[in-house]
Amino acid sequence: MIWVKGLHVIFMVTWFAGLFYLPRLFVYHADVQDAVSHDRFLVMERKLFAIMTIGAVLTAIFGLWLLVDYAWAAWSGSGWLHTKLGLVAGLVIYHLYCLKIMREFRAGTARHSHVFYRWINEIPALLLIAIVLLAVVKPF
Repeated sequence: MIWVKGLHVIFMVTWFAGLFYLPRLFVYHADVQDAVSHDRFLVMERKLFAIMTIGAVLTAIFGLWLLVDYAWAAWSGSGWLHTKLGLVAGLVIYHLYCLKIMREFRAGTARHSHVFYRWINEIPALLLIAIVLLAVVKPF
C-alpha cells in the first residue's frame, strides 16, 4: 500500500505543478498584443493542460485505490476525510475552470485582465495547504 501512496503523492505533485503554472500563463497571455505570442501561449497552455490532466487522473486513480483499500475503512467516520474529499472536488472544478479559460483564449473571448488571473492563481495554493494539512494532521 505504501507504493500506492507514493504514486498518489508523485502524481499529485505533477498535477499541482500544472495548476500553479497554467494560471501564470494566463496572466502573461492576457497581456500579449501580437499574434505570434498569442499562438505560442495557446500551444503552451494546451500542452501543459494535457500533462496536468494526466497527473490529475492518476492522482484520482491512486487516491481512490487508497480510499477503497484502506482509508475509508479506517477514517470514514472522521470529518477531516470528508472535508479533504470536498476540497479535492473543488480542485477538480478549478481544473475544469482552467479548461474553460483556455478555451476562451483560443476563441478570442477572454475578457479578464492579468490582475484577475493573478488572483485565481492563488486558489490552488490555498487548496494545497488545506488538503495537505487535513491529510497529515487529521484535526477532526
